[in-house]
Amino acid sequence: MNRKHLFLSVLFALTVPLGAGVSVDEEKLGESLGGWKERTGKVAEYPLSGANYRTYRPEITPTPEGGLFISLRIDHVRGWLSSDDHAMLEITVDKQGKVVSAQSSIAIQGRSVTSDVIRGGTEAGQKLAGTDRAVQIGTDLIADVSAKMLREKIVEAGRVSFPSALRHNYNLLYQAIKTEEEPQAPAVEEPAKAEEKPVAPKAKVLEIKPYGTEGKPELPVQGAE
Repeated sequence: MNRKHLFLSVLFALTVPLGAGVSVDEEKLGESLGGWKERTGKVAEYPLSGANYRTYRPEITPTPEGGLFISLRIDHVRGWLSSDDHAMLEITVDKQGKVVSAQSSIAIQGRSVTSDVIRGGTEAGQKLAGTDRAVQIGTDLIADVSAKMLREKIVEAGRVSFPSALRHNYNLLYQAIKTEEEPQAPAVEEPAKAEEKPVAPKAKVLEIKPYGTEGKPELPVQGAE
């Protein structure tokens, strides 16, 4: 590799933006729900609060800021002779894996209940970091959708506990979010400097001046008194 190619390689390495990556560990999420065992590995089914629920593998889309938009479908399994209820849980995380916003919707017998978009951008939310911020967003999300379901006068046990199933999935999904450490830019070695040899001081030229100049006495003459 000549010097030109080496210089271009180093320049490219220094100019490529390096950032931490965020992803969802789908296998960890599936294991926490009992495993992706149904519908050719795409669905997990599990009991919760006296009812049966079904969670599908998440749909994940990268955001322009380097984060993720995660959509999770959850069904309330009601039996062979009844139609299932459906819910969507949507979460946006930034590139550090922090929850930015969350929203959920529940569809029951043609009626749809949709929560507000819960954000962590308020003054109080900005003071919280990491897990505390995610817990606060999740709490506000479930409180909002529960209040709206209460107005619908829903009384069936599995439907009443649907917000609990949403919270269960929210918690497990957050725990499955992982970030990768930011890679370091390759170190560029400086060329070794040539060893400097000590320079000997220049010898001063001894100037010899004849006597009798610049006011100095002349040499004495032999025999002179």
